[in-house]
Amino acid sequence: MIIHVVGARPNFMKLAPVYAALTKRGFSQKIVHTGQHYDEKMSEVFFRELDLPPPGINLEVGSGTHAEQTAKVMVRFERLVLKEPPEWVLVYGDVNSTVAVALVCAKLGLPLAHVEAGLRSFDRSMPEEINRLLTDQVADLLFTPSADADQNLMREGVSPGKIHLIGNVMIDTLVKFLPRAKQLPLDAYPPCYVLVTLHRPSNVDNNVVLTSIFAALKRISFRLPVVFPVHPRTRQRLSHLVSFEYSADLHLIEPVGYLQFLGLEQRAAVVITDSGGIQEETTFLNVPCLTLRENTERPVTINVGTNLLIGLDHDRLEQEVDLVLAGKGKKGAAPPLWDGKASERIADVMTKVLKR
Repeated sequence: MIIHVVGARPNFMKLAPVYAALTKRGFSQKIVHTGQHYDEKMSEVFFRELDLPPPGINLEVGSGTHAEQTAKVMVRFERLVLKEPPEWVLVYGDVNSTVAVALVCAKLGLPLAHVEAGLRSFDRSMPEEINRLLTDQVADLLFTPSADADQNLMREGVSPGKIHLIGNVMIDTLVKFLPRAKQLPLDAYPPCYVLVTLHRPSNVDNNVVLTSIFAALKRISFRLPVVFPVHPRTRQRLSHLVSFEYSADLHLIEPVGYLQFLGLEQRAAVVITDSGGIQEETTFLNVPCLTLRENTERPVTINVGTNLLIGLDHDRLEQEVDLVLAGKGKKGAAPPLWDGKASERIADVMTKVLKR
């Protein structure tokens, strides 16, 4: 039995192709949802759209501080696997659920594989960076999306025999569902627009920063409409900006499902984000991406792809949007092995490990 543990929206897109590839090989599998993302718009809808079976178990940890979430996952996951130990556990990405499960597996001696291993921002003030570092140190198999991730792991002393460069599983999902997303009617949206996503604490928890970002978005909306599916965390923070006046062309909408967002993404003139996964998707789609962060754990999207780091320079944000609208936006290409077959390479490794 292989247990896949997922906790938040980005995990679901990584799980879907791996689950499908292992199903084709005849593996017995179970999905454990920790419940870190529990809103229907951020969770259940993705299972439906991604052709995933409902999770066999939901640990229902809910919201809380980083310590609270991590502790709840550890306690509840340990109880689960003590009753029925799996052959392997697969974790995804860098959310709190990932590191919590990794620590439980290390304590109990359960074999652990980390999908999307080796990514580093080199900024330890980010909780996700700590999650990545700790998970990779205790995992038995590390499936990496790019060559720089391999280099990071080897520099940290990870045995090369544990590391497998397989490509980007999120791109597998994108390749599979892009034709369906292109067929979705998007008549409710402007024909040309800037697409925005924001959720990181560095952008949304500081009222001064958030106000500055929204002032820039308002000015950008005078050039081109802005479509902004608002993360629940961000909407909560926006409620504190009571004095802010919105532009008629700054469209704040509810979170959308994966297919609808993918449709919006591939048709956008430019994407403004602080999400790691969206940096990857825009690179594959060859859509200019402006990232409101000082660093990124996905440098390949800058070195090879369409991504630019903007940091907190919101004047530059406007300037880069203007360059895109003038046809001078950054061009890029898909990195090696971002070919829609990463999950098959994971299945190849797991087949050898379990001698199927």
